[in-house]
Amino acid sequence: MIDWTGLASIFAAFFIVAASPGPATLAVSTVSAASGRKNGIIFGAGLAFGLAFWGVVAATGLGAILQASTHLLIALKVAGGIYLLWLTYGSARSAMRAAPEEPGLDSHIRSSEKRLFAKGLALNLSNPKAVVAWMAALSVGLGADDGLVGVIVATLGCTLIGLLIYAAYAAAFSISVIMRGYVKFGRWIDGMVSALFAIAGIALIRSAVTRS
Repeated sequence: MIDWTGLASIFAAFFIVAASPGPATLAVSTVSAASGRKNGIIFGAGLAFGLAFWGVVAATGLGAILQASTHLLIALKVAGGIYLLWLTYGSARSAMRAAPEEPGLDSHIRSSEKRLFAKGLALNLSNPKAVVAWMAALSVGLGADDGLVGVIVATLGCTLIGLLIYAAYAAAFSISVIMRGYVKFGRWIDGMVSALFAIAGIALIRSAVTRS
């Protein structure tokens, strides 16, 4: 039998973690401001599927194994940090370009739907810290008696919450006034985004080195 009170606790905990500012929400906000709601939602869908992967890892018990496997976790953190530094490079290059003449023409964001989805997927797949967030959220409301059905419902529900959060960010940052602001201050925005990605990437690599 599903414990709906426990599920509500899981969903609430996961919402707080997923909605808080971080590389994923920063990226979907930038994509949406630069190239519109549709592209932001496609990018967000990739983020949500990446998040779902770590949810499955956590729900099947592999998350605990990953946490205990020092070398594997270090490798994943280093890979994630390198990917964030690659995003730093992309945002920095964009900051040095001339600003687009109108919303939706930013050349470093403009991409095919498949590429946008893949970039969002890669961003959350490169973040092994997500499995810790999942494990924390699932532990809030899941009990020993919930069984496989409870785990599946919790994982699917949290994945849907993640998708809705990213879609909300896409909708909020694709309104016309924000897109016009991005056109006007895009170079400064990309510069700040580049710095934040760099901080996140270095922090992830540093945590890997410290753990070793």
